[in-house]
Amino acid sequence: MKQQQWMSLLGLANRARKLISGEELVIKEVRSGKAKLVLLASDASANTEKKISDKCSFYKVPIKRVENRSMLGQAIGKEARVAVAVLDEGFARKLQTLLD
Repeated sequence: MKQQQWMSLLGLANRARKLISGEELVIKEVRSGKAKLVLLASDASANTEKKISDKCSFYKVPIKRVENRSMLGQAIGKEARVAVAVLDEGFARKLQTLLD
């Protein structure tokens, strides 16, 4: 049930234009300070995972892992996505509670 909840909340955030997806765009948003939460697929490559987690820890952005890239993409109505940045504080807080 929790899985369904976070996926639909992520879809809602996407429709509200409060999400950025894609590795390079996520890193850009983390650097600019706009990203409030980063979701990373567990099946991301080691290089991608290190790059994103290092940026998030340096800029103190919380990071959460989700099962796989196809699930992350499906939640926002696109093809497989490795990383998604949530730009809204409210969506970020709620997603963190659902993913804990």
